[in-house]
Amino acid sequence: MLTVANLSRPGLEPTSFELAAGACIALRGPSGAGKTLLLRALADLDPNEGDVLLDGVPRDRIPAPLWRRRVGYVPAEPGWWSERLAEHFQDWDAQAGPARRLKISPSAAERRVSQLSTGERQRLALLRALEHRPEVLLLDEPTGPLDEETTAAVEALLREKQSNGLALFWVTHDKRQAERVADRSFWIDSGRLREAVLEDARKR
Repeated sequence: MLTVANLSRPGLEPTSFELAAGACIALRGPSGAGKTLLLRALADLDPNEGDVLLDGVPRDRIPAPLWRRRVGYVPAEPGWWSERLAEHFQDWDAQAGPARRLKISPSAAERRVSQLSTGERQRLALLRALEHRPEVLLLDEPTGPLDEETTAAVEALLREKQSNGLALFWVTHDKRQAERVADRSFWIDSGRLREAVLEDARKR
């Protein structure tokens, strides 16, 4: 359970919500509304105030490296610290199955990051985050650059992880996607978060 109470930072008004294990919250809003600011505050990448707890333990009692493994973050533009793709994974061979599911050849490990498309980088950043087996995953437009078929593959993999208890906080611009993947939906504008009505596209 991720518990957030009065979390704030410049550009983000005090925000409170809970995200249970295996659940998914979708977040939408206009460009510049504060979506990424909120994700970065949850990931503790920028100065912020308020309380964030994981399974009842305050974030400030959890070492930062451990927090970022337990609460993973996949930004819209993932960073890469080495030109060799394989160096970004603890065990690339173990990712062969999930990589195929996301339509990435296991031989991609032999390629340089600069040779990868934007969509490939996004999917590989997701695999990189999942390798640490996080309890919560913060996703900033994880399927933005992907086609419909590959988007469906990403959603299917994440649904499987949810069934094993992974909680998702999913930023998307796509209302239909929010309806497909989320249990709850939020809207943010000018740094103010509010819960939105969610229609369940999966039941149509």
